[in-house]
Order: sequence, then structure tokens, then C-alpha cells
Amino acid sequence: MSSLPTFIKLSNEKTTLIFDCQGRMPSLMYYGAVLNDATTPAMLGILSTRQEAKCAPVIEPPISLVPTHGEGVTGSPGLQVHGSKDQWSAGFELTAIEQDGLSVVFKASDNNRELTLITKVTLDADTSVVSYQSTVQNDGSDKVNVNFLNAASIPLSSHVDTIRSFEGRWSSEFVTSDQEWNFGSYVRENRRGKTSHDTFPGLITFPKGTTEQQGECYGFHLGASANHSIRADLMADGRRYVQFGELLFPGEVSLAEGESYTSPVLYSGYASEGLSLLSQEFHNYIRANILTHSAESKPRPVHYNTWEGIYFDHDVDTLKTLADKVAPLGIERFVLDDGWFKGRRHDHAGLGDWFVDEAIYPDGLDPLIDHVTGLGMEFGIWFEPEMVNPDSDLFRAHPEWALQTNNNPHVPFRHQYVLDLTNPEVVEYLYKVITDILTAYPKISYIKWDMNRDVNHPGNLDGQPAMHGQMQALYELIDRVKAARPGIEIESCCSGGGRVDLGILPHTDRFWTSDSNDALDRLYIQRGFSFFFPSEVMGAHVGPRDCHITGRNLSIELRSAVAMFGHMGIEMDPRELTDHEQETLKEAIALYKAHRHITHGGDLFRMDDDGLNVNFGYVSKDKSEALFAYNSVKETTRTTPNKFQFVGLDPNKSYTLSRVWPNTLKEYSPSILQKTDGQVFTGEALMRFGMQLPVLFPQTSLIYSVKAV
Repeated sequence: MSSLPTFIKLSNEKTTLIFDCQGRMPSLMYYGAVLNDATTPAMLGILSTRQEAKCAPVIEPPISLVPTHGEGVTGSPGLQVHGSKDQWSAGFELTAIEQDGLSVVFKASDNNRELTLITKVTLDADTSVVSYQSTVQNDGSDKVNVNFLNAASIPLSSHVDTIRSFEGRWSSEFVTSDQEWNFGSYVRENRRGKTSHDTFPGLITFPKGTTEQQGECYGFHLGASANHSIRADLMADGRRYVQFGELLFPGEVSLAEGESYTSPVLYSGYASEGLSLLSQEFHNYIRANILTHSAESKPRPVHYNTWEGIYFDHDVDTLKTLADKVAPLGIERFVLDDGWFKGRRHDHAGLGDWFVDEAIYPDGLDPLIDHVTGLGMEFGIWFEPEMVNPDSDLFRAHPEWALQTNNNPHVPFRHQYVLDLTNPEVVEYLYKVITDILTAYPKISYIKWDMNRDVNHPGNLDGQPAMHGQMQALYELIDRVKAARPGIEIESCCSGGGRVDLGILPHTDRFWTSDSNDALDRLYIQRGFSFFFPSEVMGAHVGPRDCHITGRNLSIELRSAVAMFGHMGIEMDPRELTDHEQETLKEAIALYKAHRHITHGGDLFRMDDDGLNVNFGYVSKDKSEALFAYNSVKETTRTTPNKFQFVGLDPNKSYTLSRVWPNTLKEYSPSILQKTDGQVFTGEALMRFGMQLPVLFPQTSLIYSVKAV
């Protein structure tokens, strides 16, 4: 131990981390704003001195990166194991610290219990995002069962007193909820077998008074695509910390000699100037480290998805007609959704039988694909590989291929069961039927990969819980499919936003954000999504005039304005469009294409929520151009709305202000809209003084282009 450093410092232009390695195990002593070299770790160590309190330990058990029972921790342990001996009480000693630039690996051992614990921490060079991942290895001959291993436990300062969580349900994902960080434990656990609509594995913490544009804040997200546990603890001694890890079922991970278990990655971010800056840190990290292509290398093509247009009512001539209708609007990718495969006339049958239905497509998919690509569009197709209907040839032949537990009836859910991907035979079958389709139809360049039910009985063929292995097998299957067809893009869909996380995104290319295409719902869903994820991976479609989920009737102008700030598409029956709606959609798609280099490559600035509007802007990195959106949801109780405060511009630049959406707008009386269009203003004037908003009907959107002179 004497040869090991007492402190480890990781620092870039955005943040500083200092790890205290003086004890048996490392702990994060400082995480926040950049510290200069004159402020030494030793100084912080002295300033952290705590005394023995009344009726308390002489020395408090530390909140190490992986707190253990062996350290005497009375909070939530970061490692929970058990075996035939006393492995449950493992206590580790640091044996090695390997630092390579902004990455450090802490290695510790418990020789008595023959266990090794490794935590790797990496600070991104260009952002404030830090990744944490822990591994436990069994070095003994007796099996060791892993109940839990956190990616990391992160202490935070006492001034960080507010928690923002992300909740929701199907068609209402990413709902934010703020609460005071109270004494005790804030715990969210997910057992649905998917990331889930209701318990997103992330939270944000900040002091009271932090807003979108000012104040400190920390963001945490676990890259886990199934079960997870997240918590924020405020202990009786005043210390507070967050802890993230995969939620494991009893006996799910059992390690033989030499075997190891590695947690999902925990991503944390820090910002000193507001929540929008925190989001930018995550967005920039994802763009540089996760995504395959950028706004410059390949612009995100405008989608047409057939689902809410025809559902299961497939007919080749009808589909060709839809393609004829949408191509002139500017659509760049046509996605054939559910209903193309054998026996799939409704959602009761067919899943698992991934063969083109000859009753609907007697000549296969070639006539449709050739028609679509002949119109200049790419062609995509829908799969739900992880599922099987009981009414399918696959299930009749292999009922044992479904996840299940002995003598327990399946929980009814969408007339389907979940296939056991821990069974190699299942994976090989899925790989073959998917790649057979891709081989037969080489013009398919996109897969919408869906997953539409909870995993209620995650037992595999051996009767063991399987979710950890299920996710690893899923990632590997997707990667194999991509390797078999280089360049193919894959969308992660899970009844909308039920599997949105940084576990699945490295293997896919975009998310279907929500099954709700209601523009008013989408304003808040997309706002919540944006705290961690950039807009180019946010599928956002213009839905039908009358929303199929909420029944709400919304204007084509509003629906288009909301969709164009994600990865834009349309999802409706285009035969129902009026001439006005067709022209408006065409204009909206053109506007999206003209500005997607900003929305998919620039910096997002959200305005604070006033309960009436959802306002935000995207500003290019060089601050030479921007696109701002004012979305009125509720009418103000005052006679006129407040000013619109532009953000993120260069105060010393001059900008031309142009309203680019909508083209026509009915007003009660002449307003500022007739005064400002095409005028030049300084960035300082637009940000510090702001623009008076006109009196408009609620549920109206205005979009402004700002370009430096």
C-alpha cells in the first residue's frame, strides 16, 4: 500500500475529480468545477477532516466507489455476494492503481475470500462526462453468487439538495419530477426486463435555484437496457451519495473459479452553468463516442412509417400508393411496419415466423421495394425478433424457446411471449431468419427493431433467471446482424420509449421516443428525453390529424413544428391529407432539411418551464446561426405573453432575425411579427432584452432563424 499514490486526480477544461486512496479502498473526494494546480488534493483531504460524534463510530465507514460489508458500511453496499463461506463480508485492499491520462483503474483484492474487485473510471477529454464500471472476479474454487454490484457510488456535497427523476408510462415517457433530497433513501427499481417507460435509469441533482442557464448540476445515467436499481441516499451523518447498478434476480449471476461479472456503465456529467449546459455535455459525448455517423457524414433522412397509416391492412397496391403520396413531400426513407410476415393480420399471431406472407405479397417484397427505391427513397422494415406469438409455427415447434418458469402460467401481455436469447439455438434461428430477409432483399437498409412487452417470467431452459444473459445476447445478436450487412441502420423501439439508454444505443442508431404522436404530449416527452440524449437519435413523427392515442385534433402547423426538432418523419395515411396539409408538410420537411445540421449538431438551450410554453433553441457551435422555437401550450392569464429571451448567442455578433414557421398566421391585430422579420439585432439585445411575443391562439408554434450578419 505504501507504494500506491494517496490521491488520484483527473481533470480537463470542464471538471475535476479527486479520488482519496489513503484508506483500504478508493473514494471520490471531490467532483465539480475545475480546480487549479495550487489547490492540492492534500488540502482537500485536511479540509474533509471529520471528528468522532456522540454515539457514533470513531471513524465512519467510507463511501468508497464500491462500499462493502467488510468496510462496515451501514448505508447501501455496492457489492452484495454470498457463497458457501463468508464471502458476503468481503473487505478489499487496494493492490494496484493504473492511471493512463484521464483513465484510472483501481484494483483491489480480498485474499481471504479469494475475490478481486476492479473499478475503471474514465473522464472524457472533451466533455465533463465520466464513465464508471466495476468488475468482481471469483479467484476461489467455491462458487460465488452475485446479488448486486454497483457501477459506482458517488458522494456529493451537501449543497446539492434537489433530485430530478424521470418517470412516466406508455405514450407519456420522460416526465420529470423534482423533489427535495430528504433524509433516508430515494430508490427506484425496475424489474420489467426492459429499460421501462416508468423508471428511466437516470437522475439529475442540483442545488435549489439552479435553472436551465445558471447554477451547478450533476447528471447520472446507467447504460442498462433491462433491470436496474438507482438510489440517492442521505445518511444520518449528513453524507449523501448516488448509487447505480443492474438489478439481478436471485441466483442470476453465479461465478465459478476464474469467472467475473461486470456492471453496466454509469455515465455522469457536471455543469457549472445550468441544466442546458449539462445536456450539451451528454450530447457532445454521445456524438463523439457512441454514434456511428454525424450530421455532417450522413444527415438523418426523413421517414415515412406505415404503422398509423394502415396498421395490419397490407396490400401491395395500397403501399405503392402511399409511397407515391409521400415521395413528393420530401420523404427520404419508407419504413414498412408490422404486418408483412406470415400470418400477421393482427397482433394475435405470426411473431417468430419471419417469412414474407405470400398471401399478401405473392411476388415477395421486390415489387414494393423496387417501387419505393425507384421514387428515390430508402427502404426499411419492422422486426420484433425477441418475441413469439403462441399462435405461430415457431412456438408450436418450440414452446420451450420462450422464457418461462415451471408450473407458473404466463402473464397475458399482447398475445406474445419473450424468446430465450440465452439459448444459442434461439439466437441462431433469429440470426438466420433476419439475415435471410436482408440477403433476399439487399435494398433493405434500415430495421425498426421493436420489443413490446414486459418480461414477467425471465426463466431460461435451465430454470435460472436470465435477464443479464438476455441483454448480453441481444447486444451480440444486433452486432452480428450489423456485421452481416455493413451500413444497415437499426432503430431501438420498445412500445415507444421503453428501451432508451446508453446500453442499447452503441449497438443501434436511433430511438423511437414514444408511441404518442400527439404534438402537445410530444413537447414534454421530447423535452425530458433531451436532458440526456441529442435530437438526432430522437424519432419524432408528424402524426394523424386526430391523434390515435389521445383523440386530440391538432393543426398540421403544430404537429410539424414539434416533429422537425427530432429525427423527423411522418406516420399517417397520406391519402387523407388536404391540399393545405400536403403543402404545409412539404414546407416543414424542407425546413427540417435546411436546418438539421444545426438541430443535429449544434447546442441545445432549453428555456425554463413557465407552465404555459415549451421554448428552446439550437445554436451552431460557432454561434453563427440558430433555430429557436416558441411553443404555446396554454393561454396566458395576462393580456399579453412575456418576452422571449434568446439564449446561447454571441452578444457581440449581429444577427438577422427571420420567422421561418409558420408561413401564414392569423392574428387578432397587427403585432411585432410585422416589425421584426428580416431585421438585424445584436446578440446582446436578443438575449438580455428579448423579444415581445404576440398574442396568439394557444397550441401555436413560432420558429425563428437567427443568422449572423
